[in-house]
Amino acid sequence: MIYRIFLLLIFPLSLLAQHSPNASVQTNNAVEFIKTLNKDQKAKSTFPFDEMNRYNWHFVPSTMSARDGISMKDMSPIQKKKLNELLHVFLSEKGYNKTQGIMSLEYVLKVLEPTNDHRVPENYYVAFYGEPGYDKVWGWKFGGHHIALNFTMIDDKLAFAPFFFGANPGDVKDGPKKGYRALKNEEEFGFELLNALDVDQRKQAIFESNAFADNVTTNTPQASPLEEVGLMAQNMSSDQKIILEKLITAYLEAMPEKIALFRKNKIQKEDFENIRFGWAGETRIGAPHYYRVQGKSFLIEFDNTQNNANHIHTVWRDFNGADYGLDLIRDHYLQGPHKH
Repeated sequence: MIYRIFLLLIFPLSLLAQHSPNASVQTNNAVEFIKTLNKDQKAKSTFPFDEMNRYNWHFVPSTMSARDGISMKDMSPIQKKKLNELLHVFLSEKGYNKTQGIMSLEYVLKVLEPTNDHRVPENYYVAFYGEPGYDKVWGWKFGGHHIALNFTMIDDKLAFAPFFFGANPGDVKDGPKKGYRALKNEEEFGFELLNALDVDQRKQAIFESNAFADNVTTNTPQASPLEEVGLMAQNMSSDQKIILEKLITAYLEAMPEKIALFRKNKIQKEDFENIRFGWAGETRIGAPHYYRVQGKSFLIEFDNTQNNANHIHTVWRDFNGADYGLDLIRDHYLQGPHKH
């Protein structure tokens, strides 16, 4: 069928692998960044791998919910450079640019809300768990306002969830960044799929007349499947399924290419036909709206309800213990010791 041909063209089977092809580069970049830290910075930002704060994350400003680690605003120029290099090798080019774009919105907010104490550019934190270059299981996270990235390396396999991107403003209305939309595809492809549905399909897809105020899973350490609502992929046409593919890809493309390919293949294998697309709220841009895409192994949530529907939150969660790579960690410890 058309949409299956589409899948194979974009995701050739020879590239499907979870093993990170850049594992040594990623590890080396982590080691190089940590080397730049002084004693106090290292004490604040490096922890044993089993430290429970590894599972703490949030998307509100860091002044509202404290983050572990050290902040970019307190780093030297060389440390910022090394951190950006680290982000670059753990994200795709699109993911890296999206991260930088979201951080740049803090400068927009600083202008729009000069008396708001929470508008602090570069108030993004990095923390490490385990020892890169020595431990076979280690991780790190990067987060602040509207960014929460969690990376776990297990025997050179990369786990990349949960991850959260937000944007305020979702569409910059004035100033030097006028017209910038950090999460444009995530919003537009959602509307494209909704608008491609016929009357009966829309009745199935729209499960609430009012949008949720935020993502339903919020910042929980582990996410479980939500209520099975919305329109199933098996009840979509081939063209509609292609749009659903585009929507899922808008989230996957932030990940390193081969990790994204592995995720895409996993979704295919675990029955693409049973993925559900659900909508809540208004059906036009500029009014509060929410959608979710839920499969057997993953959940995407999107909401745009705050600030006159110009403030976006998105999140990707993995089920079955795959957030934070817990499934891979379990397998690793069953097979042997965790250090070289």
